Formats: sequence, structure tokens, C-alpha cells
Amino acid sequence: MAPERTESNIRSYDTHSLQKILNVSYLNNHGIKISAIAELDEAKIEVEVHKIAQETNSSNHSVQEIKLAMINFDKQLFDQVYSNGFEKLGFKGVFRDILIPFLQELGHLWHSNTVNVAHEHFISHLIKQKLLSHTESVEYQTDDRHQEVYILFLPPNEMHDLGLLFLNYELLSRGRKTIYLGASMNLESLTHFKQKKVKPIFVTYITVYPSIKKIPNFLNQFEKKVGSNDENELWILGPAVPNIKHLELNEGHKTFDSIPDFVHNLEALSI
Repeated sequence: MAPERTESNIRSYDTHSLQKILNVSYLNNHGIKISAIAELDEAKIEVEVHKIAQETNSSNHSVQEIKLAMINFDKQLFDQVYSNGFEKLGFKGVFRDILIPFLQELGHLWHSNTVNVAHEHFISHLIKQKLLSHTESVEYQTDDRHQEVYILFLPPNEMHDLGLLFLNYELLSRGRKTIYLGASMNLESLTHFKQKKVKPIFVTYITVYPSIKKIPNFLNQFEKKVGSNDENELWILGPAVPNIKHLELNEGHKTFDSIPDFVHNLEALSI
């Protein structure tokens, strides 16, 4: 299962190899040692994957199927998995139990060069279509009791917007007012919201940029250019959060371990 390599030494796997990698990863994540998996042939590996999927939460199997849909560029399989999940769990359940775990695994596959940008763009586009469709259905359900406005943006050079899009949906579905600015926003542009009559709460989702070393500078620049206090809070989510928690954050900076954690704390934090 040795990968081919490009001229720039980037690993490249064919579909068959990717399927095997995903199956091996699935078994290992469910407690089977790599040494034991190595003794199985491909047919037995597939049997074990199906066996575990049937014995555990069906969402695990759905995540596996979405990964296969991604590496095979199989829109029909994605739609089938999504439709089955939607029927059982509803949209929020599909995103919470299937799509978020998938996106977390996609991050690991991306950083290890197992999948390339074509795979990521393909599956991200399909997920984004679902998000935008459901966001439109809740866009005008604002509750006038909530005076704060959530300004959703990604830091400069950050383009991974699926998490931010789902945060926007979660806020709108709860009657909150949002302004969605999207990917790669320069901080100078956010100063427009500093002196408005409404209370702005800035929300960002850090996946790749800024890098771990540059996160303190990003936070300092936000405080310098936008301000971070009781009137201009910055709420931070995403895979980068574990690398932020050890930093000495000011009172206006709040981190959340996950989107469910964000939703759970939303009521108390926005009073």
C-alpha cells in the first residue's frame, strides 16, 4: 500500500489504497491494534468494519460511508447517507452526529496528505449545499428579545468555513441576529461594527490559520484594531482551540471546545 509521490514528494493514493487506509483507521479507532489488523487480509478487514458498524452507533458507519463517497467522488452515496440520517436524526442531528465527526477526521486525513484538495473541495461543496439550504429556512426567525448581533468571520487566509456556516445556522435557528462575513476577513474591516448601537459579539472558527505560533499575535491584533471587552467580545471555536487554552486570555475572549459546547453555553453568555 505504498503511495505514489509527486515531483514535490507529496504522497498520492489511488482509490483502492484510500479505502484500505480508511478501513484500517476505522478498526484502529475502535480498539483493534495495528499488529492484529496487519494479520487480516482485505476481505476480513471489510468484514470486521461492517461487524463493528452494526454493533456500534450507526452514525459511525455513516461517517465511514461519507469518507468513501469523498474518495470516490460519489455524490449519490453522499446523498443517500445524508437522506437516511436526516430521516432518523433531522438536520441538526445529521450535522452533530455524522458531519462534524466526519469533518474532524477529514482534518486528520488532510494534514497527513492522505486526501488531496480535490477530495476536500468535492465533499465540502456537498455539505455546504445542505447547510445553505437549511440556513435559508431559518433566516427570518429572529427574536427581538435578543439585542446582540453575532458577527461571524474567519481570520485572514482561513478558508475552511463549514464550521462557521453551521454556527450561523445554529444562531439563526435560535432567533439570534447574525451578520455572516465568511472567509479570510482582515481585522481592519471589523472596525465598522465597533460603534453601532447594537452589541456586537464576534465569532470566529480557526482550523488552519493563523498557525499555532501566530495565534497570540492574532488575538493581540484583534484587541488592538477591534477591541475586546464587554462591548466587543471574541468567541473562538475550531480545531485550534486546544492550542489557545493555555494562553492568558482577556475577559472578552471566550473559547469553546465544540459546536455543541457553544450551543450549550449560548443562553448564559449572551444575556
